[in-house]
Amino acid sequence: MLKLTLEAIEVVDAIARHGSFAAAAARLNKVPSTISYAVAKLEEQLGLPLFERNGPRVSLTAAGEELLREGRWLLGAAGDLESRLRQIATGYESELSLVHDSLIPSEALIGDIRAFEELRCGTRLRVGSEALTGTWEALREGRADIVVAAGEGPAGGGYQAVTVGSVEFAFCVAPTHPLTRLSRPLQRRDLLECNAIVVGDSARTLSDRTVGLLAGQPRIAVPTMTAKIACQVAGLGHGFLPRSCVALALERGLLVELPTEEPRPPESFWLAWKTGAQGQALRWWRERLNRTLVPALLPRTFWMP
Repeated sequence: MLKLTLEAIEVVDAIARHGSFAAAAARLNKVPSTISYAVAKLEEQLGLPLFERNGPRVSLTAAGEELLREGRWLLGAAGDLESRLRQIATGYESELSLVHDSLIPSEALIGDIRAFEELRCGTRLRVGSEALTGTWEALREGRADIVVAAGEGPAGGGYQAVTVGSVEFAFCVAPTHPLTRLSRPLQRRDLLECNAIVVGDSARTLSDRTVGLLAGQPRIAVPTMTAKIACQVAGLGHGFLPRSCVALALERGLLVELPTEEPRPPESFWLAWKTGAQGQALRWWRERLNRTLVPALLPRTFWMP
């Protein structure tokens, strides 16, 4: 049987905050003798003093300070739990996981996150990111409740989705790249001679997705679009880049856009959730994010030398 209870910690906390047993009793709507008895009983059970008595005034011992340091965290956690349980009874989930494509920076959602927290609904929010098919996989496997994903979802359904914008792409290389010497639209055989820079798909079980790659093409796989752009600025390879993200690099001459015989079509982005999923928090996020997210949320500048 645990000797410490939340009620006992609450008593110690009230005494420490208000300086005396009498003041703590008034704060907790108890008689002073009840407070004195509770402290004496707790000290007896623990086998150590928690307070130094100086007449009506008391102060914490080293042991009392340590108890309160951890105990206040427990009181806060218990209060949060009670709040979540009350809110769950009204239809709010205990936790909601939002996963977005890695092309969208999490900080672009700060305004949405702040608005959600202002609801004080008790739902813990978890925000994550995945690349390409990895976002859809997180939804399919239950690691995400709602996603902002690029490209078409996996076959088999089981989810609902609405479009939230699209991204246009430009084929880019550094000004010193060998492909800039060709005075015609680039053909497949031209691309096979140089490294392609690709963002690695984070999918674990679904087939990973490659965009614009040719069989046998040399490639460098990087984890993020930021790294892809940096590699192409450095002249390490070629590839399609989101036009809105590299406009400044193109303007400054750090990248050059080249025509290709097979341009990459715009990429649609989707807001998706499991069919039949319920919950007030999920409903709030569905309504909040059902707007044109891309290219609005995409960064306009990436790392540049």
